[in-house]
Amino acid sequence: MGNRLSGKVAVVTGGNRGIGRAIAERLAEEEAVVVVGDLVGEPAAFGSSVPELVFLHLDVTKEVSIRAFVDEVLLRFGRIDVLVNNAGKVIHKSIDEQTAEDWDGLMAVNLRGPFLMAKYVVPEMRRSGLGTIVNIGSVEGYMVNPWHTAYAATKAGVHGLTLGLAVDLGPDGIRCNTVCPGWIDAELNRAYLEMHPDRSLIERELSQLHPVGRTGAPCAVPS
Repeated sequence: MGNRLSGKVAVVTGGNRGIGRAIAERLAEEEAVVVVGDLVGEPAAFGSSVPELVFLHLDVTKEVSIRAFVDEVLLRFGRIDVLVNNAGKVIHKSIDEQTAEDWDGLMAVNLRGPFLMAKYVVPEMRRSGLGTIVNIGSVEGYMVNPWHTAYAATKAGVHGLTLGLAVDLGPDGIRCNTVCPGWIDAELNRAYLEMHPDRSLIERELSQLHPVGRTGAPCAVPS
């Protein structure tokens, strides 16, 4: 049997670093054509690890950017089989320190972005009768770390969005799922660690939250 992803076109938002980059590289290993949408970056940054990579500028907070991105993917490849809504951001502030702009900024990236990406990709998936949408949620959609009120709210929203999409799109042959990472050693989380005066202490405490005794890595940990 051939690889099930061979020749499939997979879009990964925020795919130029961290978890998104690891996802893009793994999809390429599975012989998918990978289109990374991100604010910054270029294909050369991946070297030879993702030979089928296409990088396109994408700002998930702007509907016009999303429409242009999807149109360009369809122009080049004629289809979109997989959408991974990975782009995300976090702020580390108590509720009284947060501004309305902080709140709106997180909602725009973490929740409105996946909604708009699905909105413009779904019609193409529906035409083909198949498709997969994977939203990157978080364990913080269920439990919350200090100073993450807004972030947790967005990720709980992502979980609800996925449930709604799964119900609505299942009859069209489109599968929708959420992946909920724990603490991953990526740029998104490093700022949180830097806020603590004793970083080694918080790293040990975070490691103890995981059954394997360590935080995760964007890609598989070498044996």
